[in-house]
Amino acid sequence: MSEHIPLAIRREIREHYFQCCAYCQSSEALTVVTFEVEHIVPRSHGDQTEFNNLCLACPSCNRHKSNRLTGIVDGDLVAPLFHPQQQKWLDHFDWSINATVIVGLTEVGIATINQLHMNRRQLVEVRALWVTLGKHPPN
Repeated sequence: MSEHIPLAIRREIREHYFQCCAYCQSSEALTVVTFEVEHIVPRSHGDQTEFNNLCLACPSCNRHKSNRLTGIVDGDLVAPLFHPQQQKWLDHFDWSINATVIVGLTEVGIATINQLHMNRRQLVEVRALWVTLGKHPPN
C-alpha cells in the first residue's frame, strides 16, 4: 500500500526537479504520463517519507528501480544506484554526442543506467525527436 505524500511536498519535489525525471532526465511535459514522487531509499529498507528521500521519477524508471538500492555494473560487480538528493547527475552521467544516450561516468552511473533501463530503444528514439524539436537535453 502506498503512503500518502502531502501535496505541499509533492509540489516542492516537482519544482526541485524542474518537472523532469531525476534519473533519465525526461521532461514530464514531453510525455503522456504523470511522473511519480518516488522514495529513493524505499520504505521497505527503513527510510522515511521526507523531502531528502524523495525525487520525481517517470513511471518507467520508478518501476525498474522498484525497491532496489544497487545495480549490476559488469558481470558480478554491483554498485549503489544514483541518489538524486545526495549526488549530482553530471558527476555520474553525461549525454552522447547526439544527446540521445545517457553515458555512465562512474560505477554508480553505469549501475543506474543498467538497472533502470535508461537507454531502452524506445526512449533513445523519442529523445532523437526531442533533440530535433530543440527540447532536449534539459538544461
